[in-house]
Amino acid sequence: MAEGSDDIQALIALMARLPGLGPRSARRVVLHLIRKRSGQMTQLARLLESVATSSRECLTCGNITDRDTCAICADPARANGEICVVEDVADLWALERGHAFRGRYHILGGTLSALDEIGPEDLGIPALIDRIRRDNIREVILALNATVEGQTTAHYILDALPDSNVTVTGLAQGVPIGGELDYLDDGTISAALRARRRF
Repeated sequence: MAEGSDDIQALIALMARLPGLGPRSARRVVLHLIRKRSGQMTQLARLLESVATSSRECLTCGNITDRDTCAICADPARANGEICVVEDVADLWALERGHAFRGRYHILGGTLSALDEIGPEDLGIPALIDRIRRDNIREVILALNATVEGQTTAHYILDALPDSNVTVTGLAQGVPIGGELDYLDDGTISAALRARRRF
């Protein structure tokens, strides 16, 4: 079956390696871009090149930005003594979409894992401890995934904190809004029962 030139095949193969795209989805995306090449494809190529050359990690929190300091870290209104610790940039972006948190963030770049030989020095944990000391942080919110590695990392950070005056909190876990108990796994239901509150 003929599916275009070698360059088109290479583009489809490259797109298929992106998260959420398989070979069939990649083919559809590439065909769409080719049909819209005068507008979308040209603009996409220009933006990809720009992002490839200008994007970098924020020197303070690890967010992706085009400057040394991201907009969140540069905003003086967000210097409220709260820091939310997340595993990666996608988690930060997810929390920002909700507009519920108005403090600053710290991206670890993963979680502790003895199996993968990932220790505290491989993550942003030493930089986090320095920020807590330096920036007069009053509350650390550990927004790490509810996995064994996430919880191990949370406990390590808790033990490494320099000052007992720092309040450490975690995200509530349990039944999502609109969730039906019959469709939830046992771990989520157990967490929801443990985190129950008075009406």
